[in-house]
Amino acid sequence: MLDKNFDAAAFETRLYDTWEREGAFAADPARNAKPFTIMIPPPNVTGRLHVGHALTMTLQDVLIRFQRMIGRDALWQPGTDHAGIATQLMVERELQGEGTTRKEIGREAFLERVWRWKEEQGGAITRQLRRLGASPDWSRERFTMDEGLSRAVRTIFVRLFNDGLIYRAKRLVNWDPAFGSAISDLEVEMREVKGFLWHLRYPIEGSDEVIIVATTRPETMLGDTAVAVHPTDARYAALVGRTVIQPITGRRFPIIADEYSDPEKGTGAVKITPAHDFNDFAVGQRHGLATPSIFDRAARVTLAEVRDGADPQDKEFFESLEGLDRFAARLEIVAHLDAIGALEKTEPHTHTVPQAERGDTIIEPLLTEQWFCNAEVLAKPAIAAVEDGRVEFVPKQWENTYFAWMRNIQPWCISRQLWWGHRIPAWYGPEGVIFVAESEAEAHRDAEEHFGHPVELRQDEDVLDTWFSSALWPFSTLGWPETTAELAKYYPGDVLVTGFDIIFFWVARMVMMGLYVMGEVPFRTVMMNGLVRDERGQKMSKTKGNVVDPLTLIEDFGADALRYTVSAQSGAGRSIKLGPTMVAANRSFITKIWNAARFCEMNACRPDTAFQPEAARLALSRWILDAANRAVSEATAALEAYRVAEYAQICYRFTWGDFCDWFLELAKPGLGGEDADAVERRAVAAHVLGVLLRLLHPMIPFVTEALWDELGYGAVGSLIRAPWPEREVVSDAAAARDEVSWVIAAISEIRAVRSEMNVPAATRIPILIRDATPETLARAGRWREEIARLARISSLEALEGEMPQGAAQAILGEATLILPLADIIDLAAERKRLAATRAKTASDAEKIARKLENQEFVSKAPEDIIVENRDRLDAAHAELARLDAALSRIG
Repeated sequence: MLDKNFDAAAFETRLYDTWEREGAFAADPARNAKPFTIMIPPPNVTGRLHVGHALTMTLQDVLIRFQRMIGRDALWQPGTDHAGIATQLMVERELQGEGTTRKEIGREAFLERVWRWKEEQGGAITRQLRRLGASPDWSRERFTMDEGLSRAVRTIFVRLFNDGLIYRAKRLVNWDPAFGSAISDLEVEMREVKGFLWHLRYPIEGSDEVIIVATTRPETMLGDTAVAVHPTDARYAALVGRTVIQPITGRRFPIIADEYSDPEKGTGAVKITPAHDFNDFAVGQRHGLATPSIFDRAARVTLAEVRDGADPQDKEFFESLEGLDRFAARLEIVAHLDAIGALEKTEPHTHTVPQAERGDTIIEPLLTEQWFCNAEVLAKPAIAAVEDGRVEFVPKQWENTYFAWMRNIQPWCISRQLWWGHRIPAWYGPEGVIFVAESEAEAHRDAEEHFGHPVELRQDEDVLDTWFSSALWPFSTLGWPETTAELAKYYPGDVLVTGFDIIFFWVARMVMMGLYVMGEVPFRTVMMNGLVRDERGQKMSKTKGNVVDPLTLIEDFGADALRYTVSAQSGAGRSIKLGPTMVAANRSFITKIWNAARFCEMNACRPDTAFQPEAARLALSRWILDAANRAVSEATAALEAYRVAEYAQICYRFTWGDFCDWFLELAKPGLGGEDADAVERRAVAAHVLGVLLRLLHPMIPFVTEALWDELGYGAVGSLIRAPWPEREVVSDAAAARDEVSWVIAAISEIRAVRSEMNVPAATRIPILIRDATPETLARAGRWREEIARLARISSLEALEGEMPQGAAQAILGEATLILPLADIIDLAAERKRLAATRAKTASDAEKIARKLENQEFVSKAPEDIIVENRDRLDAAHAELARLDAALSRIG
């Protein structure tokens, strides 16, 4: 017998261990079944389960479990990413705590330490995914620095280099001065800060005139090579082509016309520092400007590249800047400019600055020599693959984001100044000759062939960007560059489920690399999931203190409750709300299923393999079997189209509404006994419960699996292998649907009127039916007992004579249900109450609507406030509709 109270902790871990032990998640390339492939977005090996993982991993698990049940050879490929910066930081912090550094212990010892850390502590995220119920084929788990994947990285690097698509160049990159490495845009956060806008006076050579430029970074003026104004800005038209003198260095450079300068911002004139700003770098490229760098890799001032051509009025001050930190230099420069009269004014100014995602260091755009990949060439076929539909985005509008990035793509900086990662397979020989090869032995062979004798080689110290190896994930995990059975069967994949924030960093690069290496796209569909927000719709952040820990939610409410919540909230690509209150509320759905199953068990509704749905005689039986058919069809269509939220809604509606609230309630008195009707009702209840458990399993696998074996549908842990339910033949389904739907509508209408009119729950009332056909009257007679029990009425008769005074009404098909309430409630007072409530609700709705129509409010209010007001307006409109219906019922 099932326990009275549902307790997720009693079976979740036990069931998961059973599934994994018995190989229930395994794909088999030798199996003669159509494949279905999902590649897991590999979480960082340093990571812990967060709300984003809870969402995307649940969605993937729902899809993969469904595909297994419909008979596909389903591979959900698991693995983790080596996370170069994050992992190296973890280990460096440990070393710091021990009083040493990576440079002190050396590269080899440091890498041994990182591998040891990875083996001892790097598996937390995969253990936590198990806790969520994720069911990838763990026997195939890969790591982006496995030997097989490392070989794939080296092979691709060499191929791209030989094809002229990888090269070494000096370009501007995001530089983390604290970490000492280039980093990707994804590892940079733009944060709003309160600072200053300094207006600086630049003398124009050969005159007494000055041009005033506004800047938030006066320290970079040491590297200025131009002042830019907009070509249509009449204020400066006569100055274009003139020469200005930099107030500190004395260097001379031109005033140029470029559309980058915005006449509406600052003074309309901007200084151009190509080596320390990405926009300025682009301006410099267009105008052939010099690119002197004035910071070293620790973001300290270095004057080496600006001494040539410098003619400072105060040479001592100019020299004193050497070696200063950039922010210390800023203070010195502003004070000096003020002293020499070159500071026009200083204004408070709120602006954004780029900061490292890890460590909070302010990023410095820096001109450094790095390895780059010609992404423009690789992007062209990847753009075409989305244009012609070989890759589809769900929702489709995310294609616009993809195209915007890809059609304006820049060279991809693929080198990082780290020790942990795929070391770049390039060796430097005499005379600066570079040999790119898959191994050191091959590099030496190539060098000997080049020079005619053996030479010493030095391998490049840098490693590759983490996104380079993860771009190969769809085929490197399947054994490429070897020709494997897995590669032949599971590539390309079917769907990729991921967040919109990495469309460019990962999704686009996988498409580029898949087409370049395999000649085919890596997946057919990209299903975008939204950002997870808190219950008020606010973005989660540690600063706000509103970060939700999914592991805590699992401990408190069970994995199924969390999985159901994110599934139901996951409408394609939209942001979802998540928090303890919502998960706690949704646990009631899991409890409802448990209680329904327990009720069936207590009433001897046992699975019967001999039961034939098409032989069901009773209208109620045929109605619920028909409803099950509709739920199966709709759920199947939703999952095949990757509409998980819709699937969740279908399951909820069928489970809570059709099965629990109506079928079991209507069948309850007739489940006992051994007559044919009772036997049929029990058999139908057990059969439909079995359909329901299979239907729900992909989304809430634990409670469904527990009930499956406890109630005798199969062995322990066998639901995961059970076939997906299919439509079954139901005799006279339309007639049963009409019959029972009428009964449900009648009970619902009577309940609604009772609620709206504040009729006491214990009071039984008579019901009269007017204008009913003989068929409707006969139907009412057949179901009089059920309607009386569930709607709490004393009688149900046809109206004879005049309409009674003081009655409420409800329309039901061609008939009218009349509820004589004059002796039960004060209808005049009730009408007055409803009218007053409606007036207040209408007033509230009008206020909210005016607020949302106010463009100033909409433009300035935080997004969560806008969402909250829209939700309130929707709720007010729904309440107005309810009140109008209630008023219309009073005769």
